[in-house]
Amino acid sequence: MKTYSAKASEIDKKWILIDAEGAVVGRLAAFVANRLRGKHKATFTPHMDCGDNVIIINADKVVLTGRKYSDKVYYWHTGYPGGIKDRTAREILEGRFPERVVEAAIKRMMPGGPLSRTQLKNLRIYAGAEHPHEAQQPEAVDLASFNAKNKRSA
Repeated sequence: MKTYSAKASEIDKKWILIDAEGAVVGRLAAFVANRLRGKHKATFTPHMDCGDNVIIINADKVVLTGRKYSDKVYYWHTGYPGGIKDRTAREILEGRFPERVVEAAIKRMMPGGPLSRTQLKNLRIYAGAEHPHEAQQPEAVDLASFNAKNKRSA
């Protein structure tokens, strides 16, 4: 038996649409990271970008479990001495760019490297219910149908 290795001409990329309303952030991120990498396909090849294009809508309506909504802190550094900054998940979700919570969770579930950065370009996240990708005819994926824990009602 020989190990199968996909070629660029053999890769079939789909467009999928995920409604993140009421979805648990970590479970959503794990599902999307697998789709972006292409690990759900039988033709998965580790060194090729064989994942799907993912559109996430209603990213501002995601749910964090436990006390993460008020206690989870996102840090970044400005590059200047003493320039460490922080914001809680609540401040980000109620702020101007609430989709950054979902984006950070997905990015942190991908392996670091040039291929992951390329695969992350196949991700589009929108805070509202509208998206400009109707021409690609994305197929809707119901995250709650995979596991009851994927959605929270409150």
